[in-house]
Amino acid sequence: MRALFLLLLLANAAFFAWTRLGAPGGAGADPAPLARQIQPEKMRVVSPEELNQSAAPKAAVAAAAPPAEPAAPPASLKCVEWGAFALGEAARAEKALAPLELGERLAQRRTEETAGWWVFIPPAGSNARQAALRKAGELKKLGVQEYFIVQEEGPNRWALSLGVFRSEEAAQARLAALRSQGVRSARVGTRETQVPKIWLQVKEVDRGMEARLQQVARQIEGSELRQCVP
Repeated sequence: MRALFLLLLLANAAFFAWTRLGAPGGAGADPAPLARQIQPEKMRVVSPEELNQSAAPKAAVAAAAPPAEPAAPPASLKCVEWGAFALGEAARAEKALAPLELGERLAQRRTEETAGWWVFIPPAGSNARQAALRKAGELKKLGVQEYFIVQEEGPNRWALSLGVFRSEEAAQARLAALRSQGVRSARVGTRETQVPKIWLQVKEVDRGMEARLQQVARQIEGSELRQCVP
């Protein structure tokens, strides 16, 4: 019995030594995990400090404010001209533009235009000169400043010209304005002639200024506001 007891004791000691030194770590443990890793040479242990440093740039990008929207392009500027005015009318038009304080942006362009229409008071009878002078005085009392007495030889001598125009529509607009002032004897007719004209040009005009110019242009019937002619 003693020999059997010693034999069992030695067997237990041998089994204990085998389980501690020679056996795998567990029944389900992988005896060779590194042999089955994909590209094990590229794997490394990352310290907490390195992990925090790599995460900081990503956090900064996420926290950054979204980029500002691109500024709207400035409104395009252009040149606008107002006319066409006879020499006497140009001063009145410049006076109407004075509140806009245009300064050096305002300029004049002089030209000659073929006028096919005019507003006039025809000569009266045999004493046409005296009748024309009398009619001129009446026009002044009504506040009409833009007129002249025709003195060239021909059927229209001693007529009073109240404006020459390129189109019948512009002439009719002038006639309507004169009638609103009390002028009853004026009429519209055709008259082919070359007359000096003035266009008032305004440079660097944006949308706001163009709207203001349109309001001013309504003060003179028959005038036109357009882009500058090259």
